Amino acid sequence: MSAQIGVTGLAVMGANLARNLARNGYTVALHNRSVEKTDALLEKHGDDGDFVRTESLQELVDSLEKPRRVLIMVKAGAPVDSVIEQLEPLLEPGDIVIDAGNSHYEDTRRREAALAEKNLHFVGVGVSGGEEGALLGPSIMPGGSRESYDSLGPMLEKISAKYNGEPCCRWIGTDGAGHFVKMVHNGIEYADMQVIGEAYDVLRTAAGIEPAEQAKIFTEWNTGTLSSFLIEITAEVLAHTDQRTGKPFVDVVVDSAGQKGTGRWTVVSALELGSPTSGIAESVFARGLSSQRGQRELAQGILEGHEGSVELPEGFVEDVRLALYASKLVSYAQGIDMLTAAATEYGWDLKLDEIASLWRAGCIIRAELLDDIMKAYAADEKPANLLLAPAFAHSIAGAVPVWRRVVATAVQLGIPVPVFSSSLAYYDGLRRKRLPAALTQGLRDLFGAHTYNRVDAEGTFHTLWGEDRSEVEAVDTH
Repeated sequence: MSAQIGVTGLAVMGANLARNLARNGYTVALHNRSVEKTDALLEKHGDDGDFVRTESLQELVDSLEKPRRVLIMVKAGAPVDSVIEQLEPLLEPGDIVIDAGNSHYEDTRRREAALAEKNLHFVGVGVSGGEEGALLGPSIMPGGSRESYDSLGPMLEKISAKYNGEPCCRWIGTDGAGHFVKMVHNGIEYADMQVIGEAYDVLRTAAGIEPAEQAKIFTEWNTGTLSSFLIEITAEVLAHTDQRTGKPFVDVVVDSAGQKGTGRWTVVSALELGSPTSGIAESVFARGLSSQRGQRELAQGILEGHEGSVELPEGFVEDVRLALYASKLVSYAQGIDMLTAAATEYGWDLKLDEIASLWRAGCIIRAELLDDIMKAYAADEKPANLLLAPAFAHSIAGAVPVWRRVVATAVQLGIPVPVFSSSLAYYDGLRRKRLPAALTQGLRDLFGAHTYNRVDAEGTFHTLWGEDRSEVEAVDTH
């Protein structure tokens, strides 16, 4: 039997993608380093569609129609390079190698360039939706060449999630663009989860609302502007009672959050691009702090909080909802701003409205507000920043007073709200007429002759601080 696509790496994500492809009418060749996993998949799910069992990469390649399509689903990093190294001599010009794991986009750029020299296509594909999405329809963000998408795209679109009948899959751009967009998606996801956690903490610590009651609040919030997958499952987690102890589930889970690296990659890349993703960064640092359990336990016996008492205003729950909505918007604004910076840096033609459309179903950050984000960037006059789009500028304006009140309340009560507060600072930084960066530039010029610009004259200047403090025009040495 001639297969239309091969999948190597049959852990849960790889197996589910293979099953998804088979369920959608494609013949799928299966390969795993240990053949036992291949046989286990066939025994349990062989009736999902047409599969071809192979025991080696050579058999996998031989079973595929041309141009061959081989999808790699192994751990990011060296394992991907190892599989590519083994595959390369078995393939012919025009064949397509697909990496659908969470690889770093710079690795994808490197691999794409190397295989292009051998006339092979390499496609880095961002896949979001977890194990369930991989099986039932994920959000798919493919990079690589346009030519490779012409061959691969229809297949990916067919297995993707659908939103009002539209596939949540589009060609993102060349080389590593697909994996870059998936990385930023994950960065937004980090910030989104952290700010939801902060809302939960404020409601419980400040207002004394227990998890079961909060589950009802989050369920109600999920019917309005906050409607999203993460709000939906927050209600589910908060409603869950631990069967062993009868306590709220969240009270028996260790408060140390793990991470697999994509959030950290987002922050590092943002620093390299000079893109201010403060909310995303704070969410990554919050996970890091949560994991420093030894230091935290010591600090509880040493560091004083000096928390004050606060009389909560009527409607405090609504205040928290609005603060959560505003902070959530900032997370998306920062992520999209980073995409704009990357498009300039790497020469990608990123269509922000299409990217927003891909996140409306199948992925972890799917949310009601993505419809409005898509419309904002589909307009003839695209906003320089998401917060400047008329619809969002209007909605966030009404939230600002209570956003400030929620942050102030949390600070007074000693409740850490790093994303609430950093998102508010980002908003204020955007709207302020003058920032203290003027002083920073003065300091840099004094200690390092780094120069500065003036508000009332063209050119670049330096003050002779160690001499008569006169000003001279800086000479361009480049």
